[in-house]
Amino acid sequence: MMNAPIVRFAGRAFVPRQVARLLGAAALLAALGVGGAVAQLNANLREEVVMVPKPGLFTLGLETTVFKPPGDGPFPAVIINHGKASGDSRFQARARFQGPARELLARGYAVVLPMRQGFSKSGGAYVGGGCNVESNGRAQADDVQAVADWLRTQPWADAQRMLVFGQSHGGLTTLAFGTRNTPGVLGLVNFAGGLRQENCPGWEQTLARALGSYGAETRIPSLWFYGDNDSYWQPWLYREMHAKYVEAGGKARLVAFGEFAAGDAHGMFGAHRGLAIWLPEVGAFLGELGLPNKPIHDIRLASHEAPVPEATGFAPADDPDVLPHVRQGGRDGYRKYLEGQAPKAFAIGPTGAWAYITGRGNAMSAALERCNRHAAAQDCRLYAVDEQVVWVK
Repeated sequence: MMNAPIVRFAGRAFVPRQVARLLGAAALLAALGVGGAVAQLNANLREEVVMVPKPGLFTLGLETTVFKPPGDGPFPAVIINHGKASGDSRFQARARFQGPARELLARGYAVVLPMRQGFSKSGGAYVGGGCNVESNGRAQADDVQAVADWLRTQPWADAQRMLVFGQSHGGLTTLAFGTRNTPGVLGLVNFAGGLRQENCPGWEQTLARALGSYGAETRIPSLWFYGDNDSYWQPWLYREMHAKYVEAGGKARLVAFGEFAAGDAHGMFGAHRGLAIWLPEVGAFLGELGLPNKPIHDIRLASHEAPVPEATGFAPADDPDVLPHVRQGGRDGYRKYLEGQAPKAFAIGPTGAWAYITGRGNAMSAALERCNRHAAAQDCRLYAVDEQVVWVK
């Protein structure tokens, strides 16, 4: 049975009008069927959802996902700012970034992902700013400030060791937030940040100038990631944004990683194959800041839904050349399997059929089912589960 997300209201009380709006929005989403089933909370990542207060004339609630590593803390904290999908922002799904969150949790960080005003179940309306992209970013930064202030009140968070990450529109938001030089925020990480405004004349140069404006006011060091096959930014544009930021006095190291082989470079941060690009660079950045950068916890993205068979010692788990029955395609597939996230499973049939599943609790049953689609006798068996061989000769 699925556990529904536990949403608790954090900090100050909400005025009745804002509570009614939140409940009304939730009812509307349910009535329209938007988003399908409620996502199950990930117990492995100690996931919860809280409503963080954003003070103002009326206090708004910001729907915020929190992941915590093992222990009571206080933990250094990473705030991750989401991007902006096309369409009505109120229908945008709650951002989770579970793969990146898992890597940060393993290094002892708490991870906090707020939905900004007007997104998902957060209160208020999206603040656009028209063609003034600089103003847009600064308005979005108000929400990040509210979350940083809230973290100072949490006993599990170390408010003197905070970092702020952001992807796409969240990257712009992160760099705009940097202008506040908030005490305790030690570093900024920008993944493909910006805001594409094709209906605004000269939007590319306007965006670059906005980044220059942010750089002139920011003393916090930052790390930037951009790829050449990004569907939002041409290479000349992201290089111009970086140049304007640095020329104005901002501290920013650009990681221009070229073509992202796994697809659109704009989504590199959330993709499993993106870990090999950003994790070593972020690890070095954390080390430069005097922050933890080595794994200290073994955290699974999910748990197997059934007991895992015992290892048989049939062959070394990292050797694709000893797989029985399969041809070269199966060996190449096993190499990709070895790179995948646990829980995972690899299945083989006696006539050469094979299949694998990674990063899912039902990896074992799903791998067998997929393999049997290509096996005439429906007789596939598990070869490996996670990092151990379970094949019986």
